[in-house]
Amino acid sequence: MSGDWQTQQTVLTKKATSKDRRGTSAVNRASRSGNVDVDKKYGGGGNQQKTGQKNTAVLDRETEELKHEAVSKDFSKHLREARTNKGWTQKDMAQKINEKPQVIQEYETGKALPNNQVQSKNGANSWSAPER
Repeated sequence: MSGDWQTQQTVLTKKATSKDRRGTSAVNRASRSGNVDVDKKYGGGGNQQKTGQKNTAVLDRETEELKHEAVSKDFSKHLREARTNKGWTQKDMAQKINEKPQVIQEYETGKALPNNQVQSKNGANSWSAPER
């Protein structure tokens, strides 16, 4: 009996990871051995929205043209006149109110969306209508 401990064989195997247990070969092996139960779930995969076509049809029937309200032409005109009366360029005015010159250009061409913060940055000094 004293020599038995020296004659033991050791087998090194790789420990199965979760990826190995989910692989197709592992699933096939388990189903062949009978260790897998397959149950058909009632309503399984039924959490899908089927309204995609209806929404598309509603959008197709939509004829209203949606547009954002831009600044008025009157405001644009007054802004341009106030700026030129003070002898400022668009760049000068933009620097005075800490905005980009493009913002001033959009307001003067009437393409800008009304923004009270931008309109009130310089108060009545530069945004007001020119005096007549």
